[in-house]
Amino acid sequence: MTTDLPPSTRPVTLEHVAKVAGVSRATVSRVVNGKSTVDPELRRIVEEAVAATNYVPNSAARSLVTRRTNSVALVVSEAERRNQPLDPFVGRMFTDPHFGRVVSGVIQVLRPQGMQMVLMLADDAESRSQLLGYLRQGHVDGVILISSNAADPLPAWLTEARIPAVQASRPASSSSIAYVDVDQREGVRLAVDHLVGLGRKRIATITGPLDMPASQERLTGFREALAAHGHGEGVYVEGDFTQDGGAAAMRVLLERAPDLDAVFIASDLMALGALPVLSRSGRRVPEDVAVVGFDDSSAALACDPQLTTVRQPVEDMAAEMARLVLRQIAEPAKTMPMVVFRPSLVIRQSA
Repeated sequence: MTTDLPPSTRPVTLEHVAKVAGVSRATVSRVVNGKSTVDPELRRIVEEAVAATNYVPNSAARSLVTRRTNSVALVVSEAERRNQPLDPFVGRMFTDPHFGRVVSGVIQVLRPQGMQMVLMLADDAESRSQLLGYLRQGHVDGVILISSNAADPLPAWLTEARIPAVQASRPASSSSIAYVDVDQREGVRLAVDHLVGLGRKRIATITGPLDMPASQERLTGFREALAAHGHGEGVYVEGDFTQDGGAAAMRVLLERAPDLDAVFIASDLMALGALPVLSRSGRRVPEDVAVVGFDDSSAALACDPQLTTVRQPVEDMAAEMARLVLRQIAEPAKTMPMVVFRPSLVIRQSA
């Protein structure tokens, strides 16, 4: 292998690498683009030449050939918010520990593959239409969709447009989009079984927004679990998955069910807001009211007392979404599986 390198002021080309390695330009191209049809010894020689010349692939030129952008969009789609600015939506995203865990799980898979994550937001018909146009133009290779609205058209649109996509949570519609979810009803059953096992009789719940499939599943699971123990449906108040919303919902719940002795709260962040309301009402946790949350996020540890909660492995679920979308990008004709993770109960001081 020669070491006749080009002047340092010029970009290193495939021809330069081929000259140093003593092979054809086509061989260098196959190695650089990860083709498996190259003899291992030739591959070793080319890789040494790439290192010796400090060759950097031209990503723009490569994308013209592969039609790949080496990027995946993390799309967060929320229900339409009439006459409200976007800021509260953005604020909730970046203060909710759940979202940070999703980003962490996605990045841990994309980064080693040389893929970038592009964050995109949509919360009304116009922004969804603009987003779909952007995606159809091929600006990203695939989509990981976090959708919080049962009526969201994006899952069906992505499927119709044949854009590689995976949704976080089971879609509400009959869309064939691939998804990753946790067994929501099983998680709530674990919570209710635990509360009943503690001898609690008057168990209520604070749900998430009931236009969200996950919230609907958790409420259904709550009612099914109570019925299995011979209890009634139980009182519920709708929350919004925020700390302030949890506080507001708990105040309403105490008015509707002042004799409650246990509460299942459909997110740790809402529980963080609800616990001080219980304390100010003169109710001790867990002596008077046992509380169980859902997520096992950092908010559970910030609660006082620390929160017993249903754990969904968010980072693992997000990593699986990233793996599935990469498989779709590589094998667009292959049907992707629907993956459902098992929840578990983490017992702390609140119940």
